[in-house]
Order: sequence, then C-alpha cells, then structure tokens
Amino acid sequence: MDLRKLKTLIDLVAESDIAELEVTEGESKVRIVKSSAMPQNQVVMMPQGVPTQYAPSAAPAPAAAAPAVPAAAPEPTGHIVKSPMVGTFYRSSAPGSAPFIEVGSTVKEGDTLCIIEAMKLLNEIDTDKAGTVTQILVENGQPVEFGQPLFVIG
Repeated sequence: MDLRKLKTLIDLVAESDIAELEVTEGESKVRIVKSSAMPQNQVVMMPQGVPTQYAPSAAPAPAAAAPAVPAAAPEPTGHIVKSPMVGTFYRSSAPGSAPFIEVGSTVKEGDTLCIIEAMKLLNEIDTDKAGTVTQILVENGQPVEFGQPLFVIG
C-alpha cells in the first residue's frame, strides 16, 4: 500500500469519530485503531489470511493501576456502590462544575452519585440505598472496571 494513501487514512481516522478502520487492498491489509489512552494512532500491517488480534500496548497500564483501588475496598464498613460498567468515572456533569456529592453528603435512594462515560455515552449512576457518603474510592477522570467499588454509604 502506498505510504501517502496510508498517511491520508491515518489523518481521516484522527479527524473523525471513527475508532477503527480496516482496509484490504490486494494482498495488503491495514488496520488503524484510534485509542483514547494514547495520543497517536497505531497502524498494523498484516498479510492476508493470517488472523492477528491487535491490542494497544498502552491499554495494560490503566488496568495495572486499577487493582490498587479494590484492594482498599475490604476495609470500609457500610453499603458499597459498585460500578455497573467499564468506563471513565466523573464526579460532576461537566468540567468545572460542582460534584454531585462529597464525603459527608446525605443521599436518598435514586440520587445521582456520578457519571460513567462508556463509548461516548454519559451514564448517570444512582444510589440504591439512602445514607451518608463516607468514602469516595475513585478519582475524577479515572478509568473504572465492572464491579469496582466507587462509594461507601454509611
């Protein structure tokens, strides 16, 4: 595949909302994957007919940091609110605005605790128990895993 054509494809992916592009031209196959964890795109060229799974090299770094947070989870006493999905944790509805809750806030069932962004969708996470927020276990903007403890409600 021509290098100029490859550069054009990379630029198109970078400027669009496309997360992944795969092009087959004759015997050549090119897959361009845009990852939010990395500032640049990665291009992988593979021969036709060889199944290869591509994973960004920077992806394991956030996953390696995630186990440190659940390790602190057994200590808290009270109701633990866990993440219902994988995504990015946000304490407020917009950058610079006040967080939904703080440590010491009194919440009732159904109150919004945070937002988790998953696949460009903002999902409000509500509490399923009334009480007082005793701990916030995740930092703003941090990636979270399914089932990861987010809050402790006493």
